[in-house]
Amino acid sequence: MMPPRVSRRGLIATGAAGLGGLLLSGCDRLSRAPSFQNFIGRGEGLTMGAQRLLLAGQPLAPEFKPADLSPVFRANGSTLPTSPLYQSLMADGFADYRLVVDGLVGQPLSLSLAQLKAMPTRTQITRHDCVEGWSAIGQWTGAPLARILALARPLASVRYVIFHCADNLGGGPGESGLYYESIDLFDAFHPQTILAWALNGQPLDVSHGAPLRLRVERQLGYKQAKYVMRIELANRMDGLGRGKGGFWEDRGYAWYAGI
Repeated sequence: MMPPRVSRRGLIATGAAGLGGLLLSGCDRLSRAPSFQNFIGRGEGLTMGAQRLLLAGQPLAPEFKPADLSPVFRANGSTLPTSPLYQSLMADGFADYRLVVDGLVGQPLSLSLAQLKAMPTRTQITRHDCVEGWSAIGQWTGAPLARILALARPLASVRYVIFHCADNLGGGPGESGLYYESIDLFDAFHPQTILAWALNGQPLDVSHGAPLRLRVERQLGYKQAKYVMRIELANRMDGLGRGKGGFWEDRGYAWYAGI
């Protein structure tokens, strides 16, 4: 009998979920072991290199038809930031919200939600794959990240795009606990990478990341940062959190979560 086939997505989800369970249950000594870190780093580098070779030319992630929309799209991660700033913005319908774009840029930006919605938009129906093992198909509308970055005029030294968010998941000593995530320029300039303000034709509700969330469609759900408040362009990430490029990455998840 042939052994059952396991998809790459299934392997990623199972491995990351298992690793996350170990870390969150306090078994983080393994994750600090140099040999373990080297093993994970080599595996992630091979995965990223192989996918980038296959994706040369920026092909699109699969897109679906309206008839394929999931009847329920679960909210992943945080569902209600509790900071006074976010609560104030939410109470006013995000009329005073500003997206800050700064870091290694020639032109720092501060954009209102109305300004973002006035930009050329992209609508795409894609599948969201959560590391917890569930998937859902939704229709997202937003501004291509590439257009926003072009307005900010990234400097030649930029390597990473970092998303600072309003939700606080708690952190260790000296950490803010605020959620953050990052991608490289390859994914930042992909045509399906958008800052979305609508899901299934309706403005994002708070549980799904209002007023603005990242959609980077060829990676797992924890990369789709919600409640985006600031975008920082940088050439390194070791000064953020624990230096791994994201809140969950700091806790053992892969930085590159390609599917």
